[in-house]
Amino acid sequence: MGIQRIESVTYSVDDLDACVRFFTDFGLTPVERTAVRASFETAAGQRLHLDTLPDPALPPALEDGPTLREVVWGVDTEADLATLVARVGVDREVALGADGVHRTRDETGFGLGLTLARAKEFAPGGPREANVSGAVRRWNAPLEPVGRVRPLRMCHVALNIPKAGQEEAVAFYLDRLGFRATDVVKPMGTFMQCEGDDDQHNFLLCHRPDRAGVNHVSYEVPGFDDVIEGGNHMIAQGWREARKLGRHTVGSNVFRFVHAPCGGRVEYAADMDRVDASYGTRVHETTPPHHIWTLRSSRDASGSTAS
Repeated sequence: MGIQRIESVTYSVDDLDACVRFFTDFGLTPVERTAVRASFETAAGQRLHLDTLPDPALPPALEDGPTLREVVWGVDTEADLATLVARVGVDREVALGADGVHRTRDETGFGLGLTLARAKEFAPGGPREANVSGAVRRWNAPLEPVGRVRPLRMCHVALNIPKAGQEEAVAFYLDRLGFRATDVVKPMGTFMQCEGDDDQHNFLLCHRPDRAGVNHVSYEVPGFDDVIEGGNHMIAQGWREARKLGRHTVGSNVFRFVHAPCGGRVEYAADMDRVDASYGTRVHETTPPHHIWTLRSSRDASGSTAS
């Protein structure tokens, strides 16, 4: 079934201590720490790597400052992996690392890796049962705070790319790596789903900013309460929210974004649309609203919903 999931992401960073504190607060599990490198893990076993001395084999950074340098995708079988490596290697070098990752770069210049998926079993929990008149689901069970939020998995990566060459950048993932376009927003970017997952998108190439760099990495949490409480905890720890609580139009997930010291933003996400092949590809000539709703308050002097 080809690519199953995001296997790992790697950032080059300046302040390792700040990044470690950030992702500890965010709820990831630390698995390694040296003077120059740290790694974290999601409940599903995906890895986040933070390097002050990135591997020289990685492509050059595409923007100044801390940024994402590589996305590694996990593949279902050895046969599928060999097929994808051969497709990618038609016109570029692919190097096999000691960690079992076949490394190259995509059309924009981002580091791209392919390896066998190493999914880890986990208990996802789930959203809390809701009570609605006529459909009561929770009896004699008052709710308590969620407590520390623990992301289940990385569900999607969003990268900024230049407008020039955008079609080639997207086609690389569609034609060679087996992604399919779920929503094409002509003025903004292309949302794509990998072959082995049913999230409405696992990957977004966004050309609206007309520059290359990291946009965000999204982490799924069990439910709405986790999105809210996780964001509240990050703010309490002194981190800066990047966008108000809301629900996206494309993908429908509830979101909360936080600026990350490793570059770009990270997102708590819940209740993403799940789609199969019958969903097809929706083509939008104009950009849909960013969100169905976002949190508003009488404290917003302008009345704007933007952050």
